[in-house]
Amino acid sequence: MTWTDYLGPLSQGAWVTIQLTFFSTLLGGLLAFASGIGKRAENPVIKAISIGYIEVFRGTSLLVQLFWLYFALPVLGDQIGINLRIEPVTAGILALSLNIGAYGAEVVRGALQAVSPHQNEAAVALNFTPRQALWRIYLPQAIPEMMPSFTNLAVQNLKDTALVSLISLSDLAFKGEQLRNYYQDSTPIYTIILLMYFGMAMVISGLMRLLEVYVSRWRTARG
Repeated sequence: MTWTDYLGPLSQGAWVTIQLTFFSTLLGGLLAFASGIGKRAENPVIKAISIGYIEVFRGTSLLVQLFWLYFALPVLGDQIGINLRIEPVTAGILALSLNIGAYGAEVVRGALQAVSPHQNEAAVALNFTPRQALWRIYLPQAIPEMMPSFTNLAVQNLKDTALVSLISLSDLAFKGEQLRNYYQDSTPIYTIILLMYFGMAMVISGLMRLLEVYVSRWRTARG
């Protein structure tokens, strides 16, 4: 087969990778904000849950998390009489989301913590509630500072999607391994895969830069 003959199957796998990356990055971003803000909460229950989530998913392997959700969780469900079996794509999205969310939470917490303490004095002077201070003062200043780190996390998340091939999800890495095993033609197959991942990473970086410009304008408008 020629190099171009591999593009069809690999493009199908790339589409699965794109969907995994999109949904897990989106969900992971929501988890990052929820747990990052929760870690700074005054409510001890919310703070404890946020810290527990962050430490568990930052302190364990993504591969183990993926295997636990896909293989161990259904066994646990059978033991307690509940059907906890999930589809490979759901397990992949959940594992990736929970992992990137935990790392993103520290980015959110750090950016909020970096906002000048004088801003809190201004919020008190304006009689803002904690929620108003968060939305009107802290987040508009902190979000633009988070963007470079979130860009790195999004690109890393793209690369981490290759792990879902281990639970037989037909992503780019899985399709590439299938082709290699069948045709024993490693060089062109892995070269195409490398270029596809690189191209997707460049697209993510470009989109995140556009988002960074947007949130910078949002900060100006809010200010």
